[in-house]
Amino acid sequence: MNPVTESRASLSLVSMYEISKILTSPVDLQARLRAVLNLLASYMEMRRGIVAITDGDGALRVLAAAGLSSSAVNNGAADMPAEIAARIVAGQAPFVTENVADDPLLAEYVRVPNVLDDEVVSFIAVPVKTFGKPFGCLAIARVWRHMTQVNIGDDIRFLTMVANLIAQTVRLDERMSAAASEDRAVQDTVRHAGPPAEPDTAYRIDNVIGASRPMQQVFAQVHLVAPTRSTVVLRGESGTGKEVIARAVHALSNRGGGPFVKVNCAALPDTLLESELFGHEKGAFTGATQQRKGRFELADRGTLFLDEIGDISTAFQAKLLRVLQEREFERIGGTSTIRVDVRIVCATNRNLEEAVAKGDFRADLYYRINVVPIFIPALRERREDIPALAEHFLGSFNGENERDLRFSEDAMRVITSCNYPGNVRELENCVYRVATMTRSEVIENINLPCQGGVCHCATLFAEPAYANAVEPETPTPAADDASPDWNRVDDLQELDALPQRERLIRVMERAGWVQAKAARMLGITPRQIGYALRKHNVEIKRL
Repeated sequence: MNPVTESRASLSLVSMYEISKILTSPVDLQARLRAVLNLLASYMEMRRGIVAITDGDGALRVLAAAGLSSSAVNNGAADMPAEIAARIVAGQAPFVTENVADDPLLAEYVRVPNVLDDEVVSFIAVPVKTFGKPFGCLAIARVWRHMTQVNIGDDIRFLTMVANLIAQTVRLDERMSAAASEDRAVQDTVRHAGPPAEPDTAYRIDNVIGASRPMQQVFAQVHLVAPTRSTVVLRGESGTGKEVIARAVHALSNRGGGPFVKVNCAALPDTLLESELFGHEKGAFTGATQQRKGRFELADRGTLFLDEIGDISTAFQAKLLRVLQEREFERIGGTSTIRVDVRIVCATNRNLEEAVAKGDFRADLYYRINVVPIFIPALRERREDIPALAEHFLGSFNGENERDLRFSEDAMRVITSCNYPGNVRELENCVYRVATMTRSEVIENINLPCQGGVCHCATLFAEPAYANAVEPETPTPAADDASPDWNRVDDLQELDALPQRERLIRVMERAGWVQAKAARMLGITPRQIGYALRKHNVEIKRL
């Protein structure tokens, strides 16, 4: 792989991760889609872009646009010609025009300003769909330096993955909106019938506590993806409960009556892992005294949960990739091909994008498993759930030990304020420890390890490694500048959407070469503008 291709692949991976984080952030749908388009503008030579979804009449309605002023969008400049829109929605494949100058209808619609004589403008529209007929499209106009440089294949693959994530997000938003409307209707019905009803959560998962907004988003994603055949990868720090969510995906699917088989990929060396997953024939190696089925066979017509998939070796990744692609394999020492019908759910606490960039994780395997990523929040990001979790663990302890312990209000306040770098697993450990060492029937704050200086978690986990790897960078507002506003398209009309090096330099100069300020001017994050600076080899001036 040459340096240019390698750099582009690395940016593609990082951009996919950033897009996943944007789409799961707690802001309104249109703001998230605009942020995605802004990121695409910094990643590729995109001058204009839209996300459009069909309305009740089947017509495409623009939800978000980039490269156009707010007034232009309101005046319909982003609306696609009816003929083009109909062709996109009717087809399953991408709609591509390498040079819009060859299509008068598109040339009039795109109208990219400041195009040089030797530059070419391409138009790419990929369908937005989960399964069945498309219900929208992601469309961009991008610039090539010369016709000989046009290479749309990579862009189509990248944009198709982005469109898949957008499709999942749109459907999830629709379901959450419908659930919220139902809740409001129920509350309106009972409002005059007595005391106000306790608001109900929109989604529930058996045996999982999560009334906080971050966990409600996870629950909603699980309910959305579970009925499909899509591969799911669960991302999050150690101890956040990824296995519990994996079991929920299985239970809510049409495979719920089938087997749920778990494999901890980090716990076994390659030789044992191969035998565990694929099985072996009698006599295949020393100690193989009888035939043994592997986990893939045992999970047939069910779900296989590959925990800590980020820790398998690069050599074994190639073997696993073939099985995930073909759903067939041979047992060790065997010659017969075995086909299985297995739904794959993966989990990792590693930064896979960084691992791919370093060559520690195969890019083709990454794309194979990263169909639907679900990010499990750290416990410190959903503190509203801590009291209920603590009470649950204390109840379990009481049942196991025939005790009747309870927390004092002061103790619960302390428990809720801790950061828990070990997440839910650490909270459970803390509750069991303090319950074991408490003699009275009430756990006071003085009984808690952190109040006595004997809690070692702060030392062992001073800074969660995974949090460093995946938490999105948030712009820090300057004293003389407004906070970033994802709800605008771009009020720097003459700068289009950042794609070219010259425009990027002009934005940085206007911002005094302060990346955070330049990011706020464009409605993106400092990390995203950092990618653009590196991509275009813009040297940062120190003023």
